[in-house]
Amino acid sequence: MKKILIVFGTRPEAIKMAPVVGVLKHSKYFRPVVAVTAQHREMLDQVLELFGIVPDYDLDIMRPRQTLFEVTVRALQGLEKVLQEAGPDLVLVHGDTTTTFVGALSAFYFQIPVGHVEAGLRTGNKYAPFPEEMNRRLTAALADLHFAPTARAAEALKREGIDPEKIFVTGNTVIDALQAVVREDYQFTDGRLYRFLEEGKRVILVTTHRRENWGEPLRQVYRALRRVVEQFEDVAVVFPVHRNPVVREAAEEIFAGLNRVHLLEPLPYADFANLMARSYLVLTDSGGLQEEAPSLGKPVLVLREVTERPEALEAGTVRLVGTAEERVFGEVVRLLTDEAAYYRMASAVNPYGDGQASRRILEALLYHFGQGPRPEPFSPKVLASTSFCAPAQNSSGGEEE
Repeated sequence: MKKILIVFGTRPEAIKMAPVVGVLKHSKYFRPVVAVTAQHREMLDQVLELFGIVPDYDLDIMRPRQTLFEVTVRALQGLEKVLQEAGPDLVLVHGDTTTTFVGALSAFYFQIPVGHVEAGLRTGNKYAPFPEEMNRRLTAALADLHFAPTARAAEALKREGIDPEKIFVTGNTVIDALQAVVREDYQFTDGRLYRFLEEGKRVILVTTHRRENWGEPLRQVYRALRRVVEQFEDVAVVFPVHRNPVVREAAEEIFAGLNRVHLLEPLPYADFANLMARSYLVLTDSGGLQEEAPSLGKPVLVLREVTERPEALEAGTVRLVGTAEERVFGEVVRLLTDEAAYYRMASAVNPYGDGQASRRILEALLYHFGQGPRPEPFSPKVLASTSFCAPAQNSSGGEEE
């Protein structure tokens, strides 16, 4: 059996790699070995438990207020020992984190082939998103197999000189994970979520964490949301707040005293995904939610100036709104008051996956090792979205509190 070392370190990576671990476990040809850097700790552990993944190696590198230098050094030193002991035939990394780049670099130092899941996403600006854009580009330079989620991502790789024979269009594995956990009869582990949903308000789900948004950009976003809640009595904000103190302190200050803004600890993935399925609208600076929310029929306002996921913009499932207070406020109000604009976004076709990305990655690995044909590439179709709550029809603004 070929030994595949799967390296990841954050919650988003774990979510997207869990389906890959699953298909490899059931393969007769591969033996998966999981190494986590734990660049994130508690949020990562939630996903590992949900998907029943017990890491073979856990570097546990996370420290309070850690810098990129510290994460890079600790991950590199830890993975040296893992690779020496595990001796894999191929290393799989995912996406755009520091763990991703360091995992690929470590494998390169041992002259072990690298497969890059979710390859080819680009903004063209090396500082946005930071440091993710360069993590992706550097990983691409080191990778031997490139699992691009879309045809557009594959074309970006080809423009950079990547051999087309080494590129496989698979769809995004996050859709595989989402389909595994979102259910109409789902029982939330956090009982407060039932209360938020049963109040009959239109729920705006919010996440923020990007380094380039720390400081005044985040404060402007939060002030815009405060104004929205004050103006619309039928709106509530549910905000699982990132554990980073920079994010937390700004949110707690600006939303103080608003009883329809619910600041929560980060939610378990299954709770979060099922809450998203029942929300009205998503505001985020995350990359992954630009892929997940459209699969659930939820419009996404992206709190960034650029995105490495232009397919969503072209499809109309997301809109870039930046972080300026007036722009954010205006775009949220538009979707709360313009029913036609809302439904244009909610009903657009999601270009990111059909739930079969992990199978295509398995088939691509079999092809690479001479054990099967080249898999057919993913091509977007009209996919049925999963939506468990009809958006409220009342779009009139409320009085200020």
